[in-house]
Amino acid sequence: MKMWFLGTGAGRPSKYRNVTAMALQLPEPHCSWLLFDAGEATQHQIMSTSLKLNKLEFVFITHLHGDHIYGLPGLLSSRSFDGGITPVHLYGPAGIKRYIETIFSISATQLDYELIIHEITGDEALIFEDGRFKVEARLLEHRIPSFGYRITEKDQPGKLLVNKLIELGVEAGPLYGRLKQGQSITLADGSVVRSEEVTGPSYIGRIVTVLGDTKPCANANKLALDADLLVHEATFAAGMEEKAHEFGHCTTKEAAETAASAKAKHLVMTHFSGRYSNEDLSQLEGEAALYFEPVTAARDLLQVEVKRMSQRE
Repeated sequence: MKMWFLGTGAGRPSKYRNVTAMALQLPEPHCSWLLFDAGEATQHQIMSTSLKLNKLEFVFITHLHGDHIYGLPGLLSSRSFDGGITPVHLYGPAGIKRYIETIFSISATQLDYELIIHEITGDEALIFEDGRFKVEARLLEHRIPSFGYRITEKDQPGKLLVNKLIELGVEAGPLYGRLKQGQSITLADGSVVRSEEVTGPSYIGRIVTVLGDTKPCANANKLALDADLLVHEATFAAGMEEKAHEFGHCTTKEAAETAASAKAKHLVMTHFSGRYSNEDLSQLEGEAALYFEPVTAARDLLQVEVKRMSQRE
């Protein structure tokens, strides 16, 4: 599982960074990906990665400020040209449906796939779940409705102990698949092989939290609890809390304090004001490190591997 930081700037593009967008690439065999926000030129940033638009499966918009959505219509349109035919689910605050439908109507845009739009209203919790992961959304504190998202991967079964299967006389094929899925099987001689006898420890699902623009708030802590990766805005440097709160944002210190309070495993800060150059990012990272580690100040096109932190015995 890998997070790509496609744009790490706030408000408008600068010569240092593009505006906000992130992509969470799921592990094999799916290799599909989830997009979080889509500031202008997001699809141009994607061209510099290994991501394929036809593998895009979900889009999650945190809020409707332009630096988070101006790149979305073009990206969705381009997906058809890139061979995208499978459905895409789009989640976002109330108004995202009207925004997309209005632009597509005026521009006569036609998609070759089904776009399913879900508007989030109020302070919702679970908004999606399948056999791979679940997604929760909660309302943050910004100038307009802004959401944070928590993606929880389902626990994964351990590896099959192939040598043990051979010893037991289990033939490779469908029986292996059933055991991998946690089922017991009965062999030709009537003996029963239980899944837990021939699989290693199960893997605990990873948690990724992506927060939209926000001041410090209780829901940010709830979403970030025990996250393996916490992506948190840090628009301003430490000491600029008054200015940050005036515009509904956080400082580096506040992002780190949230990570520490939530017992996150890794903090990546993003959404930096244009006043900061790439040379300033080490200083911003150092400010946060006084309160939480490990912490990373994201640069455009940074890749962060979300590692499995533990196994369940």
